[in-house]
Amino acid sequence: MSTIIDGKALAAKLRGQIRERAAAFCAERGQDVGLAVVLVGNDPASEVYVRNKIKACEETGIRSFSYRLPAETRQEQLEELLQTLAADARVHGILVQLPLPKHLDERAALACIPAEKDVDGFCAQNVGNLAMGRDTLVACTPHGVMKMLEEYGIDPRGKRAVVLGRSNIVGKPMAMLLLNADATVTVCHSKTKDLREVCSQADILVVAIGRAKFVTADMVKEGAVVIDVGMDRDENGKLCGDVDFASVAPKASYITPVPGGVGPMTITMLLYNTVLAAYGSK
Repeated sequence: MSTIIDGKALAAKLRGQIRERAAAFCAERGQDVGLAVVLVGNDPASEVYVRNKIKACEETGIRSFSYRLPAETRQEQLEELLQTLAADARVHGILVQLPLPKHLDERAALACIPAEKDVDGFCAQNVGNLAMGRDTLVACTPHGVMKMLEEYGIDPRGKRAVVLGRSNIVGKPMAMLLLNADATVTVCHSKTKDLREVCSQADILVVAIGRAKFVTADMVKEGAVVIDVGMDRDENGKLCGDVDFASVAPKASYITPVPGGVGPMTITMLLYNTVLAAYGSK
């Protein structure tokens, strides 16, 4: 029987530590840890994510600065705001909620965020540092996955790790983190041949492709660690992941559920990164 990795419990534990560190920072520096969240437009999913992030800040003693811009905001207006936040000593982390409206240049906007305030870990400098194995701010979801492995005593060293998905947000940084932890890493994607065979060789399988219940039992090695990053809806509209939990769980040694697995860790690691950024500030 597999062990269920409880992301909700770990997130609560880490948030307690974050709250303590934020309070210590305030006592030492005489100011709060500050996170600026920028939302452009009124995408319903983005609205929910932003509300959850602001609530999480309140719960951990981090001061949030919320900026909601209309959908018709021009590129220069967005970049001007980001440059202002970059120069604001009260703000230690800056997050732009993605996706942006289609007329805006996402890459150019994110380039306005200094690496030391890039708490999403998306900028070229932080990604480059990660690739070179240097300490840096790391993308929140893969960073959260590594914290889960650590919490459950799962050492990637020498293990065969397969990452299913190659996005800049999850797949690529996940692969680099596992490689830095001395795993032997394979990244799979839509053009991978013999996908089932490759996945079935993994000691650690991380799935992040956005396809409901895509990974089935015949794709999983007996005793593998299975990390499901997906957040989907099944044919009945019920929340599920990229892994067919019911069929895979009996074969896995450890597995994350959806919901309650990786999801709670993402915002938690955003807060974690914000505190790191604050302590790294002058």
